[in-house]
Formats: sequence, C-alpha cells, structure tokens
Amino acid sequence: MHSLEGIKVLDLSRTLAGPFCTMLLGDQGAEVIKIEQPIVGDEARRFTPPTLDGESSYYLSANRNKKSVTVDLKSEEGKQIIYKLAKEADILVENFRTGTLEELGFGYETLKEINPRLIYCSISGFGRTGPESKRAGYDLLLQGYGGLMSITGEEDGPPVKAGMSIVDLTTGMFAVYGILSALFHAQRTGEGQFVDVSLLDGQITLLNYIATSFWATGKNPGRMGSSHPTIAPYQSFEAKDMTIILAVANDSLWQKMCDVLEWQDMKDDFRFAKNIDRVTNREALIDILSKRIATIESEELFTKLDAVGVPCGPIHTIEQVLNHPQVLARDMILEIEHPTVNGLKVPGFPVKFSDTPSSLRHHPPLLGEHTDNVLSQLGYTELEINELRERGAI
Repeated sequence: MHSLEGIKVLDLSRTLAGPFCTMLLGDQGAEVIKIEQPIVGDEARRFTPPTLDGESSYYLSANRNKKSVTVDLKSEEGKQIIYKLAKEADILVENFRTGTLEELGFGYETLKEINPRLIYCSISGFGRTGPESKRAGYDLLLQGYGGLMSITGEEDGPPVKAGMSIVDLTTGMFAVYGILSALFHAQRTGEGQFVDVSLLDGQITLLNYIATSFWATGKNPGRMGSSHPTIAPYQSFEAKDMTIILAVANDSLWQKMCDVLEWQDMKDDFRFAKNIDRVTNREALIDILSKRIATIESEELFTKLDAVGVPCGPIHTIEQVLNHPQVLARDMILEIEHPTVNGLKVPGFPVKFSDTPSSLRHHPPLLGEHTDNVLSQLGYTELEINELRERGAI
C-alpha cells in the first residue's frame, strides 16, 4: 500500500524541476502519465553527455515510476487526448512559459471546467504574476538572480554556482509540498485549485536566516567559503593528511572539543568563551585552529571528536559517498531493470515510511513507451490509435 495509490498525475513538465516533483509523487504510488512531444520528447533526453547505453543520464535521474505518452499538443486530436486525461486526473503539473498553455487551450480556467477537483501545479522561473512573469527561468540564472551565487564561493573569489541544480531540485520539492497540501484540501472539500510555484520564490524562501540577518544589520552578506556567518568554528580545515569538516555548532561542543584535544588554553581564552566571542574574533580563532589541526592526522581527529559527539568528518567524493556503508544501509542506491540500460542505478527514496513505503515500480520510460496502453484505457481502439499515429497526433 502506498500513500498516493489511486492518485493520477498528468505530467506536462520537462527538464528537471517538474519531472523531479512528479517522480517524488510517483515514488509514493501515484500513477504518473508523462506527456512528451512526438519524436523529440523531453528535452532532458538530449542533455548529453554522459549517456548510459545511449540514454541520457540526466533524463534517467528524474523520470522513474512514470508512463510516457507522446502527444502533439497543437493538434486537435492531441488536445482531445489531454482533455480526457485531465478529466480523470487528480493533479496536473506543467512548466511551460507563462501564457503558453492558455494559448493551447490547457490553462487552469479551461481545465477546471472539465474537472473542478483538479490540482493544477504550475512551475515557472519567476511566478505567474508580477513584472517578470513572462521571463524564462533556468537553474543557473536563478542561482544568480535569487542571490545564492552572491554568498557562494571564497571571500576573495568570484561568485560560484552550487555543484548541483539546487534551484530546480528544491523547487520540485516545494511543488510537492504545495500539491500535497492542495490534495488534502481537495479530499476534504472536493475542490481543486491552482498552485503557483516558481524557482525565484523558492530561492527567496531558502535565504532564510541570510535574509533576516540582512534585515538585522542592513549589510549585504559576502562570500565566506565553507565558513558560517554566525557560528564558529564551523567550516573546513586542512588536517595533516586531508581536508576535513569541523562543525562546532554551540558552546557545549566547543568545550568538549577543547577537552578531548587537550586545548585548555583555548578553552580558557576569553576571546573564544562563547560563540558570539568566537564569531567576533573569528580571524584569530581560525588562525590558531588551522595551525593546530594541520599537525594532526584526520583519523585521530575523527576518533577523538566522534567519541564526545563533536560533528566532524571528511569531504567525500561522489564515488566515496555513493559507496559508503551508511548510504548503502539506508537503501539509498537503487538498481532498476531497464529495457536498454544495463545495471541502471539511481539515488533512492529520502523518506522512510513505516506503513506506506516508497517503491520502485517502473523504469524511466522510453519515449512513448506507454502511449498505446494509456490511450486504450481512455477508450481508443487499436485502429484509432494507429490513425492518430499516422497523422502525427501521437
């Protein structure tokens, strides 16, 4: 049993934010029907290299637990297919440019007449209202536009993007949050609604304490490398053999660290007694710590600090973390049987449920793999499906 079993999702999204959202819904049992353009499909299928047996690894990362149906949204026959699917759907997810689906006849106001309980989630770069609503938005653009890059990188270096598509992925998660909230409301009232999610809004939300710190000081925060603006020491250091992370998040941990490493002089130093003191005297603190940590092997540091609960650890490579015993013990690496990709692996489910666990039911679909099956369930005959294909509607 899955928590979203019986829920139908009509997925008109592509690339990453939308597909990541619908994949998460599919992981919890929703039936996700992914609509793709005939012949070319989701543009993520062409985000290469790299590939796995000819399939884009980018596409494979966000499209498990879905069915692929090819439909020409501009054809009259294609429109009728979408209307029939929308009538049966609980949720629709799309990420077209503002106004595009309205012009095609698939806007929320149109589809809610067909299905009043439909939850219509619209993902965009800047939101569906406001002066920038018609602008295109991609992850990198919004990392800059939303302020993230202004605080990422070394203090004396240029702005740096996050190593992953953090804007797209977090927007997908916010979309799931919005959809599930609307679904709860719909199940109580029978009424659907329009859910407007944007890449920019998500980034403003994630500024969190950075934003409130700005309002408190009136000063733009700068780039600080791996360190933290209001906690110290909380950053990377060079041990004798490797770079490590040290996260001393409160005064109790500071005292424990000083005790276990026998740094009584630092524990007694009034400049470092409280976190506010350590932040105020950050330069002196980091200078002393850097020199001391550089003389100690990482394994010795980890052993001593772990024993008293002081957070510390290595900076893993992707290979190291994907093969780590803790990651494997949490079932965070899944292997999927795929018709063309041998030994396909994907990251697992991030939330563990005691009674309604996520599951891996479908491989990322080949383009149009489920078109005939889905259309036959809508009542189309084999002859009608063949005729639609001949006319390019599917």
